[in-house]
Amino acid sequence: MDTTQTHQDSPRIVVGVDGSASSIDALRRGARMAEALGVRLEAITVWQYPLEFGGYVTSEWSPETDARSVLDESAQEVFGGTPPDWLVPVVCEGSTAQVLIDASKGAEMLIVGSRGHGGFVGLLLGSVSSRCAEYAHCPVLVVHSGDREVAPAAVAEAVA
Repeated sequence: MDTTQTHQDSPRIVVGVDGSASSIDALRRGARMAEALGVRLEAITVWQYPLEFGGYVTSEWSPETDARSVLDESAQEVFGGTPPDWLVPVVCEGSTAQVLIDASKGAEMLIVGSRGHGGFVGLLLGSVSSRCAEYAHCPVLVVHSGDREVAPAAVAEAVA
């Protein structure tokens, strides 16, 4: 189900979240920007079934459930107790870069971490941020873990 279409008409910032330190920093940065600008924050976690897997997979395993857990835990880390009502959590199946590029249509900004967690250890996803930067339909901010935070007033002035 593509829930990103639901919110494309309202002003929003989109953030890719995969549970990595840089994606949590991206979510934190997106939250400050969304709050300062008074727009929705759409946090997207993407999942896929692995094409090949040499191990045993139980019938109880669900990559979608894992993705929801990653998004919930990331939101908990950034917002603490109850997330704000302007946060829209979205879990989608598909190619990470393509889902984020599609979600960028009509967005004020797309924010991604510089390197994330792939479905498997060792999978390099620096290509997701570079594909988003090249093909997104809005400005893209690539956050490196530990980047200096920007004051909300500076963000509002930069976007205006």
